[in-house]
Amino acid sequence: MGKIKRKASGRGPIAKKRSRKLDMDFASLTTLRKTHPAWRLLMADHAPLIASFLHRVFLQPNVRVMARQDLVSKLEDELFHLTETLGIEDFARGAGDYLDEWARNDKGWLRKFYPPGSDEAHFDLTPAAEKALAWLESLTQRTFVGTESRLLTVFELLRQMVTGTEADADARIAELETRKAEIDREIERIRSGDLALLDDTAIRDRFQQASSVARELLGDFREVEHNFRQLDRRVREEIATWEGRKGLLLEKIFGERDAIADSDQGRSFRAFWDFLMSPARQEELSELLDHVFALPAIDSLEADPRLKRIHYDWLEAGEQTQRTVARLSQQLRRYLDDRAFLENRRIMQLLHEIEASALAVRDALPPGGFMDIDEAAPTVHMPMERPMYFPPVKPLITAEVRAGDEARIDAEALFDQVIVDKARLQANIRRLLAVRHQTTLREVTLEHPIQEGLAEVVAYLCLAAGDENALFDETTPDCIAWRGEQGWERVARLPRVIFNR
Repeated sequence: MGKIKRKASGRGPIAKKRSRKLDMDFASLTTLRKTHPAWRLLMADHAPLIASFLHRVFLQPNVRVMARQDLVSKLEDELFHLTETLGIEDFARGAGDYLDEWARNDKGWLRKFYPPGSDEAHFDLTPAAEKALAWLESLTQRTFVGTESRLLTVFELLRQMVTGTEADADARIAELETRKAEIDREIERIRSGDLALLDDTAIRDRFQQASSVARELLGDFREVEHNFRQLDRRVREEIATWEGRKGLLLEKIFGERDAIADSDQGRSFRAFWDFLMSPARQEELSELLDHVFALPAIDSLEADPRLKRIHYDWLEAGEQTQRTVARLSQQLRRYLDDRAFLENRRIMQLLHEIEASALAVRDALPPGGFMDIDEAAPTVHMPMERPMYFPPVKPLITAEVRAGDEARIDAEALFDQVIVDKARLQANIRRLLAVRHQTTLREVTLEHPIQEGLAEVVAYLCLAAGDENALFDETTPDCIAWRGEQGWERVARLPRVIFNR
């Protein structure tokens, strides 16, 4: 009998945690009413403004991050429309003040942060606010409530759990034989002319179930990203308050990072991302959506057309989560590479004391202005950076015009110029990186042949030189071929150029 392979489960401290079920008693609900941001949003004085604006700006177009100035502009337009069109005079404050209030810890509806390399604040919707908006959407009365598809989904999930945990090989083989016999009987019925088709009601039922799950997935991405950020925040708190040896700190941090990757959410997200990044799966999903939306029963529902491209929204949301996880790992490596921990222990000790004090007063800030800074970074103007004075050059213009020698000069060389569109070349690279993690310049030219000769090859090298994720492998040569003007084949031999996502 063959060996039974059982999927490994997550180990480590975080993977062992399980979600707790909410106690629906008076004390728990009273605490939840005071502390949960979603409940606070529903109780807010301007809840209709907050909910409608956040839904229109973030959820409806699937926007993950927006700069402060863009968000302020959109909120100003919203407030002007409510004041001029509906005559509502309740919004006397500025748009920026409202956004800062919604991002405070006691509100928790927006996440305000500064991306790396930017001194402008950016905002993102919090998972709690998204849950409140989803609940408000569910209050609208549905014209059709399907139950059959959900019952079949429950049966299928239970069957997968039972068969997936069955360790008896004979029992699993018997189950597969039973399913095989059912498939053979269905094939025989179809061959005999008994072709069972889904009616319009069953189609609408399954479409409603699929669209609901598809939208919930977008919300799950934001919550997964939030949970990753919370896990990383706990690691930073450990670093800020650590007083022991650095070796123990590194051991604890690396164990925490492994726990993040091996947690239930980390493993599930990685499996989902690998499945979605498969080109064959993407093509299959596109064909299925096109075929479903062409059905007459679905056409009469007037379904949201954005569902037809929902997998592209999944990709965008998943890339945002991947970038967040990569950025958190990069920032953590900076902590580990900080040599000042050994070179100047006194300074590091003072910094840790400041961080520990900040964490102690995080939930109870002192009244009044706690801390104000004019800019995110100092502006330094060095005296030696100023250029020296040079007197301006006065051009000498003569009125004499000399006649030419009437020689016939061919001016075609002035117009016969080769112009390479670098935006087109960058788009070629992005199209290949959308379906794979890395690609080489030779693969790009094979997929998109050279059109402008050697100048286009040089343009690709310029793009690689300016891309921090591109690599030049001097040990492995590549040959780039193209057709010249006379139809001759040209070949350039150069080091391998690797583009990474």
